Amino acid sequence: MTRTVYVNGDYLPEDQAKISIFDRGFLMADGVYEVTGVLDGKLIDFDGHRTRLERSLTELGIEKPAAFDNLLDIHRELIRRNDMTEGTIYLQVTRGSAGDRDFAFPNPAQVKPTLVLFSQSRPGLADNPVAKTGIRVISIDDIRWGRRDIKTVQLLYPSMGKMMAMQAGADDAWMVEDGFVTEGTSNNAYIVKDGKIITRQLSTDILHGITRAAVLRFAFEARLEVEERSFTIGEAQQADEAFITSAAQFVMPVVEIDGVKLGDGTPGRVAPRLREIYLEESLRAVMPPCRTLCGQPY
Repeated sequence: MTRTVYVNGDYLPEDQAKISIFDRGFLMADGVYEVTGVLDGKLIDFDGHRTRLERSLTELGIEKPAAFDNLLDIHRELIRRNDMTEGTIYLQVTRGSAGDRDFAFPNPAQVKPTLVLFSQSRPGLADNPVAKTGIRVISIDDIRWGRRDIKTVQLLYPSMGKMMAMQAGADDAWMVEDGFVTEGTSNNAYIVKDGKIITRQLSTDILHGITRAAVLRFAFEARLEVEERSFTIGEAQQADEAFITSAAQFVMPVVEIDGVKLGDGTPGRVAPRLREIYLEESLRAVMPPCRTLCGQPY
């Protein structure tokens, strides 16, 4: 079955979808994106993703696409046309194409943004067997630019990080800056010590994860202690357990860091419980946007 994708107002078979070779997303990585999970045919945390998309566009001075107010309908239509049950919807907005290559931004009155969406069907996403065994991560230097809070399409180094992990026989990489873990290549990072969940505080150093916000809210409601602060790889290796969160992996246990097993090398108690809660709540209803937790902006 050929996927139906969305390009600048049109629903098209994927093999007929085209954008200009002069699009700034292609030439300059001048664009932003969002990935929204789909479970049981329903969008998960959509409002949070749309809010973060608007913020990313504002931070980079990219105009909102004309269809911005219709994004929910577009997402739902892609789910319907592609008969999706589980998976993700990928959305990308670039500054558009001025018809040639130039470092200077084009005049937004003359050049409109490019809007592309497509579905990725992933049956069994919620029942991923890896969640029962956990993943292994390595540490790598974080050499990305300083505005990681903006979800840009500049993903070369995270892609390199995933390849470094694969070459090392691991599943993913945690990036380290000034001795402290920032985040994973495409996820937020956490450790658990004596029942306390520890994760890096929000700043321009990390992406303000939508799944992160939801999971921390659920942890708070479950009366689990959460401490938002930086931690080192050494501290992580001494933790009782660890995990990551993302829109595509939800809550995924980490059982080994740089070759050091956590505990007995199997998922602990907190991460699997948080995954269970997250999936239960997500399947129950489309959740409202997660913007605050204990006074912290999300």
